[in-house]
Order: sequence, then structure tokens, then C-alpha cells
Amino acid sequence: MKKYGVLVVDDSAFMRRAISQLIEGDSQFFVVGIARNGLEAIEKVNRLRPDLVTMDVEMPEMNGIAALEQIMNTSPVPIVMLSSRTGEGAAETIQALELGAVDFFLKESLIRSRVEQEHIQEFHMRLKSIVEAKRRPPVAVKQTQLKAVRVVRQRQTELIFIGCSTGGPSALQAILPRFSANFPIPVVVAQHMPAGFTKPLAERFNSLCQLPVQEAKDGQVIKAGNIYIAPSGYQTLFEKKPDGSVVFKIFDKVEGKTLYKPSIDISLNSAAPIFTNRLLSVILTGMGADGTKGCSLVKKYLGHVFVEAEDSCVVYGMPKSVLEAGYADGQFLLSQIYQEIISYVGY
Repeated sequence: MKKYGVLVVDDSAFMRRAISQLIEGDSQFFVVGIARNGLEAIEKVNRLRPDLVTMDVEMPEMNGIAALEQIMNTSPVPIVMLSSRTGEGAAETIQALELGAVDFFLKESLIRSRVEQEHIQEFHMRLKSIVEAKRRPPVAVKQTQLKAVRVVRQRQTELIFIGCSTGGPSALQAILPRFSANFPIPVVVAQHMPAGFTKPLAERFNSLCQLPVQEAKDGQVIKAGNIYIAPSGYQTLFEKKPDGSVVFKIFDKVEGKTLYKPSIDISLNSAAPIFTNRLLSVILTGMGADGTKGCSLVKKYLGHVFVEAEDSCVVYGMPKSVLEAGYADGQFLLSQIYQEIISYVGY
């Protein structure tokens, strides 16, 4: 069994001990070193060559954002941010993800007197998914199938739904800003995040995109030419009104158990019967299988599904699950996905 060395970076001695104990709670991980600030982190990444780094944001001398940027430019290594819940901390976390951090966790969800074992297991699983990510050539796409999809369905799409998890914010950055200001189809994004982080994400993308970007609100009419981010901590569903308009229905709880809020499956299960063959679902990088059940319903209602190829995924979990279940109409590298969407909708 391969073991992975982790560098723990935090200015608090208590946090360094607590995070180290948490990491070494799984026998596949060991703490290869600790650092008290960004300058030490850069030096120890170069000297110790860890498989993974956990990085605090606020530290003296050099903070985690500056250290992350320098490490990714000189000695790239998977970096996971450990964040606070504050609004400022959320904005900084979004910035870190843009700069190359592969994932983030809230400290308070991991370091407290009583932590649910489910959360600890998910933490270890996500770390393993990151360090064990393998790279294989992308699966060949059946071009004849894609041509048929484009000819039959182009210009009829009424909703583009994008689902993503680990590595999602940076993947979205390669797609969302490219939509032109007059793009005529609404885009809805479900990104796995803790509560309080999707609003800063929407605000950040609103400053980067040509289309307006906002966090979805309960009862809001979905309009063409807008990008909506499903709010974290809630489930986002769709409801068709008698006048033909479609609105968001945002719930704290829905029937059935799911780890994720928002859940891609729950959103797609709601969207598929409404948009039928006018729905395009795009599943990007992420751990696990959220989105697979939803994509099965998308296909049942004659919608279409694209997934990100393994070579560009941070974690090839969700796209792989959809592909292996037989629901993907095409698999593409991240750099290709925007153009494939445009070709598909005939815009």
C-alpha cells in the first residue's frame, strides 16, 4: 500500500497538531513536515517534495495565497486549502482555487470536539482521490454519434446545466467567461461547496464573465443570457409555471439522502422532465458519482450529456461514472468543452 507524505502549513501550533493527527488517522498518509508561514512552506515544498500540501490562508510573513501562487509557478504540487467560514475567508478561498488549489475544507468541519465520522472519511477519500489521480489518454469519441446529435438538436437547447466538484472552480473558469454577452441560453451551475461559498463564487465570476452571474434564488424566473450558481447548503430544483416560465425552487431538505448540497442528481432529476430533449448536461471534474443518476433521467427524457475527459480532470470520478454507465454522448478535454457546447447548440 503506497503511503503519501503531507506538508501541513498553519501558523497555529494547535492547528498544526490537530491537522497532523487528522491526516495520520488514515494509514496511507504521514506528515512529512510542518510550516508556520508561506515562506517556510515554499522552502519545504522544494526540499521535502511532499505528495500533498494543506495550506492555511492567513499567516504572518507570507500568507497562503501568495505561497500557493509561488509554489504553483515553481514547484507544482496538489494544494488543499483549509478555510474559515467568514465572508472574507470565502472570497480568499475562491481566489486560491483560481490560482491552482485543487480543493478546500472548512476547519470547523474537521477540527472540533465532535466531528462526524462521515466527514472524516470524506476528507481522507478526497485527499486520496487527489494524490492518486492517474493520467490516461482520453477515451475516443464516436464522431458519427456527435454529428447526429448536433444535426437533430442544434438551436433547440433551452438549458445548459453544469455539474462539478473537486477542481470545479478552475474548470468553470475555462468555460463560463467565454460565453458571449448575447448568448441566448441560460446556464445553471451546481458546484459542491460548503454553505456560504457559492455567493462569493458567483460574485467572482460576475466580474470575469460577459454574461451576468448570480447565485440562484427561490422563486426566481430562469432567463436566457444569465448564469446561475446553485446556492451551497441547499438543494436547487426547477418548477414550470402555468405561463410556461421556469423558476428555481430552493429547499433546505428534500426527500432522499445525499451528501451534497447542492446535489447534481437532485437538480437534474427536477430539470429533465421539464426541459426534456432541450437539456444539455455537462459533468466536469469531481470525486464520486453525483450526477450519474441525474444523467440517466436526462437520457430517459432524450436530453444530452457531455463529460470532461480524464486527462484534464483534477479528479476523474463523476465524469467516469457517467461515462461508464453509458449516459455520455461525448467526452472532451476541458479545453474543448466550450467549443463543443457552442457547436452542439448551433450558436
